[in-house]
Amino acid sequence: MQAITDWLVGLSGPVIYAVVAALVFCEDALFIGFVLPGETAVVLGGVLASQGQVSVYWLAVAAVAAAIVGDSVGYEVGRHFGPAILRVRPLRRHQDSISRAQDLIRRRGPVAVFLGRFIAFFRAMMPALAGVSRMHYRTFLLFNALGGLVWGVGFTLLGYFAGTAYAQVEHAVGRALAIVVAAVVIAALAVWHLRRRRTHHSTDDAS
Repeated sequence: MQAITDWLVGLSGPVIYAVVAALVFCEDALFIGFVLPGETAVVLGGVLASQGQVSVYWLAVAAVAAAIVGDSVGYEVGRHFGPAILRVRPLRRHQDSISRAQDLIRRRGPVAVFLGRFIAFFRAMMPALAGVSRMHYRTFLLFNALGGLVWGVGFTLLGYFAGTAYAQVEHAVGRALAIVVAAVVIAALAVWHLRRRRTHHSTDDAS
């Protein structure tokens, strides 16, 4: 991730917008979220915005627009290619997760489109699954746009305020302690994420 951050820092403002938007779009439209989640790109972009590299407002606009358009393309891919798209080689080892996503969309309908935006694997797959299930596009677009708006603005601001907080700590107590604080926060987030995944898997096993 540090290499990606360093690479983004070396880019000009308009290029940063384009790169973040492209990664978000491709995650939703082409399933490359398995390689590099668009969420990571948005958060890193928010950090750069806190450093004055780009405008946090225009970064959020780019992230939201890319999320909505990327989801729409993913929906069309699912609608035109049907269940066959779910059997392509990169997805074969994720069939259990795909089944859970399909179950979620059967039970929750369009709400699953909104909720799926905030879960990494579902974010990449839910648009295509909505298309496969023949959900009405207007219904899909509404919940897709709501999810993209909340997600895009939320994670842009998460990166922005995280970057601002880091800069304030660094200024107050020095770089070494700021790095320690950042490491503790990252470790706490990692532990929380792992515990949530274990709880999710335990719930799935019990059901």
